[in-house]
Amino acid sequence: MHASRAQRRGIRMNVPTRRSVLRGSLAVAAAGMLARPYIANAAASTATVWWTQGFVPEEDAAFRKVVADYEKASGNTIDYSLIPFAPLMQKIVSAITSGDVPDLIAHDINDQVVAPQNSWNDRLVEVTDVVEGQKSEYHPTAYLASQYYNNVKKQRSFYLIPFKTAVVPFHIWISLLEKGGGKIDDLPKTWDAFWDYFKPIQKKLRDQGMRSVYSLGLQCTTTGPADGNNLFNHFLIANGGNSIVTPDGKPHLDDPVVKEAVIKSIAYIADAYKGGYVPPGALSWNDADDNNAFHSKLMVMDFDGTISTEVALYHDKEQYNDIATRSLPAKNDGKPNAAQLGIGGALIPKGAKNVDVAKEFMKFLIQPQVMNAYLKQGLGRWLPAYPSLVKSDPFWLDPSDPHRANYVREGLIDPTVVNYPVFNPGWAEVNATQIWGSAEADVIRNGLTPEQATDKALKKIETILAKYPIVQS
Repeated sequence: MHASRAQRRGIRMNVPTRRSVLRGSLAVAAAGMLARPYIANAAASTATVWWTQGFVPEEDAAFRKVVADYEKASGNTIDYSLIPFAPLMQKIVSAITSGDVPDLIAHDINDQVVAPQNSWNDRLVEVTDVVEGQKSEYHPTAYLASQYYNNVKKQRSFYLIPFKTAVVPFHIWISLLEKGGGKIDDLPKTWDAFWDYFKPIQKKLRDQGMRSVYSLGLQCTTTGPADGNNLFNHFLIANGGNSIVTPDGKPHLDDPVVKEAVIKSIAYIADAYKGGYVPPGALSWNDADDNNAFHSKLMVMDFDGTISTEVALYHDKEQYNDIATRSLPAKNDGKPNAAQLGIGGALIPKGAKNVDVAKEFMKFLIQPQVMNAYLKQGLGRWLPAYPSLVKSDPFWLDPSDPHRANYVREGLIDPTVVNYPVFNPGWAEVNATQIWGSAEADVIRNGLTPEQATDKALKKIETILAKYPIVQS
């Protein structure tokens, strides 16, 4: 199936947002996709490509330039569709269900939703030859996160081609912080203390007439799909619970250290909400709602993936420069923290009719100079997958930009870890079920203690992961 000329310009639809998409997509995403082998040096041909539409027009222009440059260099044609985040996931589900798939799919959360489940079921084409060609360049976390467990073959292999990365930084309104008596330079250096610093700012702002402002953008949501899980995972890591699932795919839900970290994380988030420091609507926020709330100055700070919050205001320099972007403080025990590194990657479904051109296009895109130019033209909302690029190109650590350097340091210089679905595909189902947001709601609304909510949540996770036994790593 080939995209129309209108699709090559990009598709814009009035469709449901992310909130309604992922639960239904996860089960179906595991269901389909059929294959043919890669043939190198094929005659000039056409590949059908589905790509996530950019958050800003500059990102789409950057992709179109990559396509034009590849077509000129290769003689091949890339018949592409630029599709918004949620509609693209719906389209992937439909394609998998019908078996009528494109040659290449790049979705911003392939690494957490599409790749884990479909690798497990042997529904993706291995892309080892593509990834290994740039092994020396890839960030170790990105390289690890391109490998998934295949339950048919009982081994891990490369099924995702990383071409961009992202982390979750803090976004802070400088003017609100200072009006409330705070200073960016005074922000504490450990996790809970960092969040606590903003709480008294709320009262001081309200005393000055800002009656509807809140301190914290805590996404204690039961809706999702991604922000609430990202938030909880970083609390879990800051409390020492990152070993909840290990690289061998094994969960460690009965580990006392993990359980205590879950309890502390649920307790902090629930207490902050019950203390009135979080907008009441946060219990049902989708992934766009906290951005909108922050832009309307409903809260002083937010914790949200990429620097889309800032990039949205790139052409309004007064507001753009009024936001401070900050990387992670240390864990609560004072040890260095680690961000979960999200991987923007492309995959090839089995059943693709032109695997060779799909692979050749990605080999072209992940050349260091091409990747760098592509992401720079997109205003740096996504980071490269190669640390060497941020060290060699002054754009990435430019001190004159108030956001990019701290974002780069968090993602490509400071410690990072992979997202849990890379280790065990069952965790994609855990995320889709919004178990952590439900646990927080159990404390906030249903009167459970953090300990009771933890036991309930871990039992749900145990039941889900039991469906995904990993017998070899």
